[in-house]
Amino acid sequence: MTFVIITHVPHIQDQDNYFAYGPYVREMNVWAKYVELLIIVAPITVSAKTPIDSRYQHKDITFIGIDTFDILSVKSVFKAVLKIPGISWRIYTAMKKADHIHLRCPGNIGLLACFIQILFPNTPKTAKYAGNWDPKSKQFWTYKLQQLILGNTFLTRNMKVLVYGEWEGSSKNLKPFFTATYHEIDKLPILKKDLKGRIDFVFAGTLVKGKNPLYAIQLIEALFQKGYDLTLALYGEGAERNTLEQYIIQNDLRKIISLEGNQSKEIVKKAYQNSHFVLLPSDSEGWPKVIAEGMFWGCVPVATSVSCVPFMLDYGERGVLLEMNLEKDLAQLEALLYSGSDYISKRQKASDWSRKYTLDVFEEEITKLIAK
Repeated sequence: MTFVIITHVPHIQDQDNYFAYGPYVREMNVWAKYVELLIIVAPITVSAKTPIDSRYQHKDITFIGIDTFDILSVKSVFKAVLKIPGISWRIYTAMKKADHIHLRCPGNIGLLACFIQILFPNTPKTAKYAGNWDPKSKQFWTYKLQQLILGNTFLTRNMKVLVYGEWEGSSKNLKPFFTATYHEIDKLPILKKDLKGRIDFVFAGTLVKGKNPLYAIQLIEALFQKGYDLTLALYGEGAERNTLEQYIIQNDLRKIISLEGNQSKEIVKKAYQNSHFVLLPSDSEGWPKVIAEGMFWGCVPVATSVSCVPFMLDYGERGVLLEMNLEKDLAQLEALLYSGSDYISKRQKASDWSRKYTLDVFEEEITKLIAK
């Protein structure tokens, strides 16, 4: 089988090896197990590899490099008009060779691929919509357009669209799905934890405004000012790092809050194992892996009520749903910190739920999709 991936994720070439964002590559390596030829259509970057990048594990890869583009300004729109024909042609020629087409959405490259796949109604296809599918959510018009095309069974044929959560009024080609990080064999006992000593929080994600890392810091700062013994470790890099560093210094928080940068999967796993809570006050998510990973190791999740997060947290039964109001969220956390038994119950429920979604189960579902 020739399996063609169309994605906006930047890739790094190192001789005959290809690297990209670790969680994405690890997922694609599961699909790649069941194909003979892997064709990747994606942007290529000259950036150096980082600890969060992973390598494709496949013996026969054809890589088709494409440009990136955006439409955020008049100048960028003009550049996009010049680039789009060449990008579209490369996507089209790759799709012509495919026994199975796999789109990664949402994104500008995914949007082009959504249009081009219409020309291949007989080729089996899948699309992974890794963002928030909630039809009522506020999103870029380009994201809404991708949802419209993918959800239209006249335009999009012979495709399963993998989305996070179950949404009322969905078309028959939408399939509620999930993602995973750990195997069945990783189900080691979670460490015993209570709230009698220091309380540790962990944040993992890109340090950008949309993830609201500053709000995470301010929440922990407010608890600290109320006399709680606690820490917050933030893993990840991004445009907001300097702002966060300045805030930590100016408010004398260096003893309780640390910026750990990008770290390997193993280091982040140890952080989950040794923390009480995983914190993610994000504006928008698909299936937030960091929440599922933290839950796997017994962290009580503290996250915003976006996309399928309420389902993941069972509407508060196995976590805390943030309202992004400091006073209200502080009250929620204090109530949980006061009730040790409620904390222990939530962390056990969180771990039990997350451990249902392993890579073994994920791989079983992938084989079914490829077989079709």
